[in-house]
Amino acid sequence: MTVRFMLRMRSAMAIFALFAGASAPLAGAAAQDSSVPMAQEAVPEYADLVELARASDIVARVVVADQAEVKPERAPGLAAGKARLYLEAQTQALLAARSGIGESLSFLVDLPLTERGKAPRIKKQVYLIFADLVPSRPGTVQLVGPGALQPATPLVEAAVRRVLNQIAQGSGTPNVTGIREVISVAGNLAGESETQIFLETDTGAPVSLSVIRRPSMAPHWGVSWSEIVDASATAPAPETLEWYALACHLPRALPGAAFLQGDPTSRARAEADYRVILDSLGPCRGG
Repeated sequence: MTVRFMLRMRSAMAIFALFAGASAPLAGAAAQDSSVPMAQEAVPEYADLVELARASDIVARVVVADQAEVKPERAPGLAAGKARLYLEAQTQALLAARSGIGESLSFLVDLPLTERGKAPRIKKQVYLIFADLVPSRPGTVQLVGPGALQPATPLVEAAVRRVLNQIAQGSGTPNVTGIREVISVAGNLAGESETQIFLETDTGAPVSLSVIRRPSMAPHWGVSWSEIVDASATAPAPETLEWYALACHLPRALPGAAFLQGDPTSRARAEADYRVILDSLGPCRGG
């Protein structure tokens, strides 16, 4: 290890200590955990990729040019069975960025120890990183959270690029923060009804869910992303930002204060219809 590399490592460690836990919602330490095995081909959960991408200043493919292990006594918060590494990497491709970056990047990361209890040797390996720029420190970045260092396999990179493209297209999908109002009305025929659920969002944009039941037919539900409650609205496709907004942020039950009706029949019908929505969306799986 060269003297110059050691000096850069010490300087970077001081910077990361200063900015530990700052800015990024997912950042909780100067060095972020990555428990992804080096040869793993499994793709991270869609919801995790959305949150990593949204939290990052940059998403890039990099190759590790050099590494050094940080001594445990100089690595506060290091979990048992992990090693904290200072990495210098070369940028191969910039997948997304809020500002430009240079060809060389340095950062800290916590990785699992090998079976022999040693720090893994990952020099020349290629990764995707989700990171924030460190102010006033060109070339230094901070990983935004667990999973922010991913093996750059074709499957993983394709999944990341798909998420980034969805975000870049600017669907305008707001974040769901709660349920504002619920109403369920029976129709003229036995087994006919319609339930409407109005959501709260971080932007105040109107979003509503509707469940329509017809005799001898399966319930039909959909989401309207405007002030118009559209009876022909459909459910969002899985692994889209619209699906993520609902599957990962809707509460598991309707809040009692949201019901506009007090009769038990209407409330029970609304709760059953809400369960239809949750079951159709499926689990968030991540996030």
